[in-house]
Amino acid sequence: MNWSAEDRGFMAQALSLAQRALYTTTPNPRVGCVLVQQGTVIGQGYTQPAGRNHAEIEALGDAAGRHAVTNGATAYLNLEPCSHFGLTPPCADALIAAGIGRVVAAMLDPNPLVAGRGLERLRAAGIATECGLMEDEAREMNIGFVARMTRGRPWLRLKIAASLDGKTALNNGRSQWLTGAAARADGHHWRARACAILTGIGTVQADDPQLTVRAVATPRQPLKVLVDRGLELPLSARLLDGGKLLLATASRDGGRTAALLARGAEVLCLADAGGKVDLRGLLEELARRGINEVHAEAGAGLNGALLAAGLVDELLVYLAPSLIGDAARGMFALPELEDLALKRELNIIDVERFASDLRIIARVL
Repeated sequence: MNWSAEDRGFMAQALSLAQRALYTTTPNPRVGCVLVQQGTVIGQGYTQPAGRNHAEIEALGDAAGRHAVTNGATAYLNLEPCSHFGLTPPCADALIAAGIGRVVAAMLDPNPLVAGRGLERLRAAGIATECGLMEDEAREMNIGFVARMTRGRPWLRLKIAASLDGKTALNNGRSQWLTGAAARADGHHWRARACAILTGIGTVQADDPQLTVRAVATPRQPLKVLVDRGLELPLSARLLDGGKLLLATASRDGGRTAALLARGAEVLCLADAGGKVDLRGLLEELARRGINEVHAEAGAGLNGALLAAGLVDELLVYLAPSLIGDAARGMFALPELEDLALKRELNIIDVERFASDLRIIARVL
C-alpha cells in the first residue's frame, strides 16, 4: 500500500507517544494513538498502566478536552485496537462510538484474543481500515509482548560488560567497574524497560547486587528473579531488601524455603530431569505472569546455560577499552567446539559509543 508522507508522519507521532509508555504498561503493549481531522491533530494519548485507559481512550479524552469533532477523523495507532473485554472495555467500540472514519494501524495485535478481530469489528461498522504502516518499528516497540503472545515466553535480553578481550571479571570475581558511568547508565535504561531482571546465585555471591534501576528515572522497579539451584541465597543479601524477588530453585529444603519466605521472597521449585533449575520452564512461568521482557545480568555459567538452551534472543554487550588476560572470567561457559561450522551466529543490529566504551546489540539467529 502506498501511504502518504502525512500518514507516515502521524504514525511516527503515534510511535513517539508509545515510547512514553516504555516503562509502565506491563503486561500490556506500548501503544500510542493520534487522532487527525483534515490534517490537524485533534487528540493524542498513550497506554496508561494496567487497568487504566488504553491509548485510544486517552486520545479520545484529549479530543473531548479540546472540544474537537471526532466524526470522520482518522486514528493512527502502532497496534490494532483491542476487541475484547479485559480490565477495560474494547477500544474498537470506543472508536466506533466516536464516529472515527478511518483507522491506520502499524500491525495486527498478536494477542489471540484480538489477532485481526479489532480491525474486523471496525470494518463491520463501516470504518475504513489499513494495516502495515511502519510495521517493523511497531514490532520493535513491543518485541517482548509479541514474543510472549506468539511463543509463550518473554524476550530475553542478556547484558554483559567486558574488556576488549572478552573478560567480564578477574579470576577472584571482582568486576566493578569495567565500564564507565555513561555505559552503566545506559544499562540501567535497559533494566528500566524490562519487566523482570534475572541473575544467578554466583553473581549474588560475588557482587551482592541490588538488581534495581537507579541511574535513570523510572516509575516502577522490575521484578527481581534469581536462579538459585541449591537455595544458597544469604538472608542478608541486598536482593531481599525491597521489591519483590522470585527465587527459582531445584531444592526442596523446607527450612531454607521458610526462612526466605519470611524475608519476603517467593520460592518456586522448578527442577529439570538433571536436578538443575528448568530455565525454559522459568521463562514460561514468567510469561504466564505477564512478563514481556527479561533483562539478564549473570555470570558465565548462567549465560552459557541460557544460550545453550536457546533462550537468549538478544545480546547487549558493553566493551571497555582494556585487556585483562586469559586467567580472567569470560562471557559464557560453553562446551568446546571442534568445528567452526557449529559456531553460534549473531546479527549485529547496532553499535554505539558511550564515552570510551562501545555498546553492541546483537540478535541470536
